[in-house]
Amino acid sequence: MDTTQYPLYLGNIPIQGKTFLPVYDKYSGNMIAEVSLADKSLLEKSIELAVSATHPFRQMSAIARKQILEHCAKRFTDRFDELVEILCLEVGKPINDSKREVQRLIGTFKLAAEEATRIYGEMIPLDISESGSGYLGFWKRVPIGPCLFITPFNFPLNLPAHKIAPAIAVGCPFILKPASLTPISALIIGEVLAETDLPKGAFSILPCSGQDAEHLVADDRLILLSFTGSDVVGWQLKAKASKKEVILELGGNAGCIIDESANLEFAAKRLIFGSFYQAGQSCISVQRIYAHHSIYEKLKKMLVEQISTLKAGDPKDPDNFIGPVISEKDAKRLIEWIDLAKKAGARVLTGGKRTGSLVEATLLENVPPNEKVIKDEVFGPLAVLIPYNNFNEALQAVNNSRFGLQAGVFTRDLYRAQLAWDVLEVGGVVINDIPSWRSDNMPYGGSKDSGMGREGVRFAIEHLTEIRMLVMNNNDKL
Repeated sequence: MDTTQYPLYLGNIPIQGKTFLPVYDKYSGNMIAEVSLADKSLLEKSIELAVSATHPFRQMSAIARKQILEHCAKRFTDRFDELVEILCLEVGKPINDSKREVQRLIGTFKLAAEEATRIYGEMIPLDISESGSGYLGFWKRVPIGPCLFITPFNFPLNLPAHKIAPAIAVGCPFILKPASLTPISALIIGEVLAETDLPKGAFSILPCSGQDAEHLVADDRLILLSFTGSDVVGWQLKAKASKKEVILELGGNAGCIIDESANLEFAAKRLIFGSFYQAGQSCISVQRIYAHHSIYEKLKKMLVEQISTLKAGDPKDPDNFIGPVISEKDAKRLIEWIDLAKKAGARVLTGGKRTGSLVEATLLENVPPNEKVIKDEVFGPLAVLIPYNNFNEALQAVNNSRFGLQAGVFTRDLYRAQLAWDVLEVGGVVINDIPSWRSDNMPYGGSKDSGMGREGVRFAIEHLTEIRMLVMNNNDKL
């Protein structure tokens, strides 16, 4: 791909900035493009435009909003191969994972198109007491107003989609700040949005520095902040968000329990996918594997044999399961964490080495619980295997984390499945599959340091709207 320049989008219009941000192929290290950077004056203008678009966007009919979302889904389908290539380049995401993400992008917009026509209200009887006799109540949901969205590098198409598509479905103007490492994907979404009849000022997509973005976070004219990224940054932004409604989708170190009744062949296959797909750079990547002592050695053998066959390299080669992590700096951090665990007594069962930004799929055991590879978010192709003696012990081990995004449990025991759902302090429990599993229509989010609020199109719509009540007094008879 030739080096090219991408404009930013200010109030639906492509604008060439005064300065540019280089974007690199994460595998080769070559520069592939430059994107326009927004300065503070453009950020201020984007807020003004979003505010001016609030009323006309609210007045847009449900069918018009649905048609805009359907147009986007069609155009993303038309540009499928181009989007896959962009993900391979700017993220370093293996081509098969890239195809899945583009499919999810399309599906998320289709879901939002359906939900745009399902934003309901209710009639409420108010004559439940004598003082309410003769009164009738109704409520409806109305768009909350201009929104600010901030997204990370690892899913630069579908994570913005989970913010943008619901906003269009309800009629909320928005400003999106994409990740500086992977801004091209969001700007292509902007190209497609610019083809539609959205009201003037309805959207801006603004690559900018994190420091400049804080100006947007603090401005009360933006009514909602939806942030996906690290827990440290997320909670800092919440503290600066003033009166805003805040949705935080933050980090995790997902635990997965495999009990003695599980189908080990199936579990091993899914664990390997969950731990190492897109080089482990997912907040619900499998990081802690708790295996019952009676099946521990058998599962370990199966995992080591299969992990050692995973191919790593150029993400455009469909035979490669693992591509690079997002930067060589992050690759070095992963090796440092592995070395720290080894010094504390951990054993490397397979992997543990890097070449540039490529890190081998790595499985550890005998890791002390206070090591970074267990207590923090790895965000790389690394998992830890841990034995347990009884199911309650495993549940408590999963809960022994400051994170609580999703967890997986492989069991054929219905009682244990229900117990896990009751006891695990996470946003989602996945039975007989990995915590990395997600459907784009389900409520998705976490507890503790994993964030607050829920995404998934229908559930994001609840945050993007507020209830407006109407009370009618029918006692004033003519």
